[in-house]
Amino acid sequence: MSLPATATSKITTLPFKGKPATVATIAPAARKVDYAAMAGNIAKTVVPPLVVLAVILAIWQVIFSQPGSSLPPPSEVWLQSYDLIVDPFFVYGSQDIGLGLRVLTSLQRVAIGFGLAAVVGVALGALVGQSIWMMRGLDPIFQILRTVPPLAWLPISLAAFMDSGPSAIFVIFITAIWPVIINTAVGVRNIPQDYRNVAQVLQLNQLEFFTKIMVPAAAPYIFSGLRIGVGLSWLAIVAAEMLTGGVGIGFFIWDAWNSSRLTDIIVALIYIGVVGFVLDRLVALVGSIVTRGTSAN
Repeated sequence: MSLPATATSKITTLPFKGKPATVATIAPAARKVDYAAMAGNIAKTVVPPLVVLAVILAIWQVIFSQPGSSLPPPSEVWLQSYDLIVDPFFVYGSQDIGLGLRVLTSLQRVAIGFGLAAVVGVALGALVGQSIWMMRGLDPIFQILRTVPPLAWLPISLAAFMDSGPSAIFVIFITAIWPVIINTAVGVRNIPQDYRNVAQVLQLNQLEFFTKIMVPAAAPYIFSGLRIGVGLSWLAIVAAEMLTGGVGIGFFIWDAWNSSRLTDIIVALIYIGVVGFVLDRLVALVGSIVTRGTSAN
């Protein structure tokens, strides 16, 4: 009998009724990494966006290279905002710092506000989702409040906290919490009845039911709400910082506009878009790990 080329054979001598007997065993072959397939998958993911980006930059360069254009072309953005692009962490003064440091300052506020929204939103959504009457009574209110723009909350938060820092965090919190509550409540309402029956048979208390049944079963819905919430958080902090000041990325855009530095604004917008994309991917990655790939990506 011939063996596969990827397998190895081993002859072992064993005693059998006082006489030696030979037994052939097949050892599993070592798994080979297909680097060509990996490179192909990476290329399929990376190359198309790069091609589209190159086309956009080329069109942008052609359209706005004419004298008197209202917007600067990419070449001018590169020349005038070179320091912001190649060195995002420079510090030349209290307000003259790189965009990387400004983004980190904004992310600190987002982490606090979104973290609070995630904890409170999941807990409140789980509570609302267990009662059909609470769901019917509160869902219209949630739907109304979630449509309020982030900046509309800013005057109320400034009047309540009398400080720009907590006010910005509150704007993030109040903007991000609604999709978390709504999606969590819907996920809890859609838990199969069989799961609830198992909890009754096992006589689980409320805490055990919440941690072992409710959260795992509703996790895909929860992480869908968290992905929406983190995107809204990033939008809210940029808008709030334009009015509250400080060293965040939002205030930088407002200050650049007042100083007529359009190239700096364009670079800042690219930073904002990239960071927002990374935040969304991070939440999606955590959701895929927690739900074993069942959450919507």
